[in-house]
Amino acid sequence: MQHAANIPSSAFSPVSRFLTALLLASTALLAGIAHADEYTDVNTLLRAGKSDEALAKADLYIAGKPRDPQMRFLRGVILTEQGKQADALVAFTQLTQDFPELPEPYNNLAAIYAEQSRFDQARAALEMAIKLNPNYATAYENLGDVYVRLAGQSYGQAQKLEAGNTTVAPKLVLVRQLYAVPASGALPPAVPPVRRAVKN
Repeated sequence: MQHAANIPSSAFSPVSRFLTALLLASTALLAGIAHADEYTDVNTLLRAGKSDEALAKADLYIAGKPRDPQMRFLRGVILTEQGKQADALVAFTQLTQDFPELPEPYNNLAAIYAEQSRFDQARAALEMAIKLNPNYATAYENLGDVYVRLAGQSYGQAQKLEAGNTTVAPKLVLVRQLYAVPASGALPPAVPPVRRAVKN
């Protein structure tokens, strides 16, 4: 999964980086390039900012070929781009059930979970992606980002429970620096820069 995009609310990456990676992603997901014209058409509509039309075209295609993992994956990406996280979560979950051997849907599930601050579920999904593809660099990077968020939560809780603990404060400072959080503020609820697989 070489082509990936950052979740737009990431503190590390601006929205433009997410959109650029999304829109420039290749058309070869998972299993070859059959039906490339349909994939290209949907991707072109998405690049043109016509996500509703892209979704309608993807849905029409899937109605005739419901087992096509590439178009279903692209549909999940479109839903995510539209901000329909619940629908995207269903789309990627169904992909993991129908094609449990594919790591990309697990990565995208992790990105959605992380966006919702469900870091334990994000970690589990990324661990599955890595189990399926031990050479999946994006999933390893994402897992590291999730661990940083989990560390921040743990350090914050430790500081609440024992305010006088002098070893916790420097660790919180480091986590806040990673996410550009003001020293006076708490860790933001925003997602870590978990990268979403975007191949279409």
